[in-house]
Amino acid sequence: MHAADVGISVDSAVDVAKESADFVLLEHDLDVLRQGIEEGRRTFANTLKYIFTTTSANFGNMFSMAGASLFLPFLPLLANQILLNNFLSDIPGMAIASDDVDREWIERPHRWDITYIRNFMILFGLVSSVFDYLTFGVLLWWVQASPEEFRTGWFIESLLTELAVALVVRTRLPFYRSRPGKWLLISTLAVTALTLTIPYLPGSHLLGFIPLPLPLLGLVLGITVLYALSAEVAKRYFHAHFHPAGG
Repeated sequence: MHAADVGISVDSAVDVAKESADFVLLEHDLDVLRQGIEEGRRTFANTLKYIFTTTSANFGNMFSMAGASLFLPFLPLLANQILLNNFLSDIPGMAIASDDVDREWIERPHRWDITYIRNFMILFGLVSSVFDYLTFGVLLWWVQASPEEFRTGWFIESLLTELAVALVVRTRLPFYRSRPGKWLLISTLAVTALTLTIPYLPGSHLLGFIPLPLPLLGLVLGITVLYALSAEVAKRYFHAHFHPAGG
């Protein structure tokens, strides 16, 4: 047992065997090992989903915020709006831990690959920034939005796109062929509904929001849908050209 890579014993074995073992089974059933391996792979897959979502969204928003500050005569978002954005996006983010995992992630082991994660962050962060700048252009030059309209429109777009990308990158399959877990789906729909109603709630002006005209809200929603489709295309390109270690 000392020479084995992983020593396994049972609870009814002699003390010396249990002390030498890496694992002690409380039941006489080796299937618990399979269950443990699958649970570990599910945990690893969901951890990567969270990292993919947060790194790509944060990198993209940082790039967009830095660029916008060079030509905007006002702050793109107020501090309390940024905090609210991060708080709301973290609600579905916590639900990723209980998300369903595609069978391919369970069938074989995967390794931690920081280069793979870095490439993912750069590609999807840039895609996110492209649509942020598209939103800036629509709000500034097409709609000629006031600072309050600009902040409200970008708040909605940046939060909805982060919710959308989480549903896209959680699977290598087309997003419509992989059903998300119950809590991830419920929390995403709830935060989406709240995001769209916040500007119209009493007291929203205290956060710096104003109600958006319906045509402008429709433009923001259209940009979000276009972003989700573009993220799906980017995902297929990424998985076709980049492969993680051990994957």
